[in-house]
Amino acid sequence: MARSARRTRTAAALLAAGGLTALCLAVPGASAATEPRIDLKVLVVDNGDSSVQAIAAQLKSTGIPYTTVNLNDPGRPVVDAAFLADTVNGTPRAKYQGVVLPNETPFGAGSAEQTALEAYERTYGIPQVDAYTWAHPEVGLDYTSEGGWAGSLDGRQATVTAAGRAAAFGYLDGAFAFEDNSPTVQESYGYVARPRTGFTSYVDIPVPGGSGTGSLLGEYAHDGRRELVVTFAYNQYQEQFRVLARGVVEWLTGGVHLGQARNYFAVHVDDVFAPDSRWDTERNCTPGDFDCAGGDGEGTTPIRMTADDAAYAAQWQKDHGFTLDMVYNAGSGEEWKSEHGGTDALADRLLADKAQYRWINHTYTHQYLGCIQDTTTVPWSCAKNADGSTQWMSRSAISGEISNNHGWGVQHGLPLDRSELVTGEHSGLKSLPQQPQDNPNLAGALADNGIKWTGSDNSREPEQRAVGSSTLTVPRYPMNVYYNVGTEAEMADEYNWIYTARADGGSGVCENNASSTCLDAPLDAATGYETYIVPQEARTDLGHAISNDPRPHYAHQSNLAEDRILYPVLEKVLADYRALFADNTPLENLRQSAIGTELKRRADWQAAIANNKVTAYRVGSTVTITAPSGTQIPFTAPEGTKKQLLIGTTTFGTAYAGKRSGWDKPVALQSALTLRLPTA
Repeated sequence: MARSARRTRTAAALLAAGGLTALCLAVPGASAATEPRIDLKVLVVDNGDSSVQAIAAQLKSTGIPYTTVNLNDPGRPVVDAAFLADTVNGTPRAKYQGVVLPNETPFGAGSAEQTALEAYERTYGIPQVDAYTWAHPEVGLDYTSEGGWAGSLDGRQATVTAAGRAAAFGYLDGAFAFEDNSPTVQESYGYVARPRTGFTSYVDIPVPGGSGTGSLLGEYAHDGRRELVVTFAYNQYQEQFRVLARGVVEWLTGGVHLGQARNYFAVHVDDVFAPDSRWDTERNCTPGDFDCAGGDGEGTTPIRMTADDAAYAAQWQKDHGFTLDMVYNAGSGEEWKSEHGGTDALADRLLADKAQYRWINHTYTHQYLGCIQDTTTVPWSCAKNADGSTQWMSRSAISGEISNNHGWGVQHGLPLDRSELVTGEHSGLKSLPQQPQDNPNLAGALADNGIKWTGSDNSREPEQRAVGSSTLTVPRYPMNVYYNVGTEAEMADEYNWIYTARADGGSGVCENNASSTCLDAPLDAATGYETYIVPQEARTDLGHAISNDPRPHYAHQSNLAEDRILYPVLEKVLADYRALFADNTPLENLRQSAIGTELKRRADWQAAIANNKVTAYRVGSTVTITAPSGTQIPFTAPEGTKKQLLIGTTTFGTAYAGKRSGWDKPVALQSALTLRLPTA
């Protein structure tokens, strides 16, 4: 029985991957030997469930075009034979390479639409994902009453099977856990069931309270069709989905699709060479800041790295195989040096190890580059001229902050990319509510200095945008490791102030804030950082890293000083990542200009898709893609894929997660990007 099922699965897989040459297609007017055209687009049938929307989000993030049929829309198109297939120049065409359904029969078993869809899948070898369904024989599983189980999966360990790794999930090491972020909230429900004939489990879990294992995700080959059956609930943000999302898409597309997905993690360390102000645990504010009543900062000890901290950073990078971006303020360092006897052991150590880091211009003295701030009130406001207009920092002053810092870096041999910049506090860019527009002098100053990429705050502006005609933003994720703390106790104290209710001694800002939740009780100052904040922040950062999101994270030099509190977060992110993913799926650690380029290419690609300017299809082992002239095209294909040149071929893309992927475009004199897939 097992041998027969295996033969059925293998045959179906070969038909899907090998160009469908063995099919005899019942298409009017077409020869039985005609090889079909399969358009590289996915059909998503959406009933509003989070599981369908999670897969759709993964398709969009990857760059895969898809058409949505909304089952809740009375004006939706009818899914019939004409909707699914037609002919182009006499060649039979399947309009979709894969189908995502909310469950196995969303149109109703035996209905005209369901029948048409199943016939289409049989004819063209099109795979189907059942985004979330229950365990029953119609999807190749026993009922849970037959040695299975149904209930909360929170915190439970699951394993990618050998069959799963041999199929589309070979980028995983094998084991992962379902999220369990709250003891009072059920986060994921699932059906654990035994496979029947024709079903191959790709993700197993021990049967709770029973014996053996049951499936949560697997392939059901039957009746000439293939379904990927998922029997647990999820949304696009949960780690269990994020871990499996790549495999779902690769299974759905047979590993041949537009778009690409990689895992990214980059960390910017701001204010290098400069001191950072320190949180006052008594006043619950930062002396020296204009909103800290009764504290002008005089007599306080700022937080600044030492030479030992710098040596530790260099060694830490070597030990963990990870490069930090040092975002530096040279003028602030020179001021420190002049105030401390003309020497600076920190600068000497960092410069001695300069080649081990990436460096980014953070302006010379970290001035605020937006409007002139009137700090006589809290919150501050933009100072006004006599005529009521806003006072702005001048173009020449902004330019001086940028050019002086870059010049210092060149003089000291820093490996810089002149096109990169992060302004202090992302200043110069609009900042609500006080400054609702960019400093009108900013764009010119950026152009004067050849700045193509300037950092922005992702919590304020998550999308890349233009600043003038020559510069684009690179949104950065602020880490919940604060700039004004050097010790774990200080971090826990400030965290308590922000995230506890007034009744518990906190500020209470969390009580009426829709985007925040108050702690049940204040964190212990001695242990709260390690036991609560580090896991929370690492989980957030890892979630970004495994979501095909290249945006960098940022912390501050103060977090590499004293208790060196940034490292536990980074170490947990890296360790958790390496426990989940195979060696063929490394974290991509890009510099800012490469991140900006990636975001720009994605935006251009999504615009081309939205404007119906992309045509992509496969006939046998040949893929043909057209897009607007000059547009970089993202693509993913098996190892051995070649790009067709005018004469001969060349290897396509770079290796990642067991595939070849990359951005490419036609060579001169070609109107389309043509790829040759391996035939074996």
